[in-house]
Amino acid sequence: MKKIRVLVTRFSAMGDVAMVASVLRELQAQNKQIELLMVSRAHFSAFFQDIPNLTFVPILPDEQHKGPKGLWRLYHELKKYDIDYVADLHNNIRSRILTLFFKTAGYRLAVLDKGRNQKKDLTRKRKKNFQPLRPTVERYADVFRSLGFSLKLDHTLKKEERPVPASYAALMERPTLKLGLAPFAQHPYKVWKLSNWENVFAAFPQHDFVIFGGGKQEQEIATAWRTKHANVHVTIGNLTVQTELDLISNLDVMLSMDSSGMHMASLVGTRCISIWGATHPYAGFLGYGQAIQDCIQVNHPNRPSSIYGNKSCLCDGVEAIDLVSPKMVIERLKNIK
Repeated sequence: MKKIRVLVTRFSAMGDVAMVASVLRELQAQNKQIELLMVSRAHFSAFFQDIPNLTFVPILPDEQHKGPKGLWRLYHELKKYDIDYVADLHNNIRSRILTLFFKTAGYRLAVLDKGRNQKKDLTRKRKKNFQPLRPTVERYADVFRSLGFSLKLDHTLKKEERPVPASYAALMERPTLKLGLAPFAQHPYKVWKLSNWENVFAAFPQHDFVIFGGGKQEQEIATAWRTKHANVHVTIGNLTVQTELDLISNLDVMLSMDSSGMHMASLVGTRCISIWGATHPYAGFLGYGQAIQDCIQVNHPNRPSSIYGNKSCLCDGVEAIDLVSPKMVIERLKNIK
């Protein structure tokens, strides 16, 4: 069987890159003749480590791959891999410049359709077209279909068996329900009021909560929670992306905003209960294999106002995500088995 080498580009953001990994896993399983060359930021390489016949190539956009000259350099580096097809799953300025180089050289390529107009219709203030859009993972899959590959996504979670990081082995042996929690997000209108989590921790002293994601400031917040609540455990600053995935795979459930925590849970087959405010699952960014029934949100005609969570969504004078009460989250968690 002749091998076909496909170059795939998706540089950011973390959740989007994780969704690409879910699609590539199915693409490779259904097309054994494909060899994949994945180009993304170096710290996302852990998402792709278990995909057969995949080579990960890091892009260094702040160093040798900076600007058009840097992308020209990256183009020549990638040409050495004897590529047959180019799949641009990003469709931003940087990826379009790189794709143009390949197009000019005669390579066959396909570019992601982001559905920008449909997303504008979904988030506009007046005459909002409130309909579910094509899932992002299907948009990714469409790129490969347009290149002639057969690909059918099954949209189910596949639980992975991964080792427990040694420093959390004792925690995982406790006879408790283990709930991962990714309470932070890049954009403010995706973040549920942090003080609300105090109510959740107090409501379930019999469960263990494991906090993921963030930098120094988030680590300080999570550490303060740990000081108050014996059932809170903090991973921030203690794990690599690889070991985060390992630990998430051993949890019973993940709790997350509309953020990368949800997509990391999908990668390892862990159910995720997610909280939504300015954004909405209809935009196509629900975690791969996750259920719409596990989305906690309040219906309001102003929602959604944003695709990425970078725009306010006031609903009767209240930020949309603040309409989600601690009671709503607590009641949902009571039903976890």
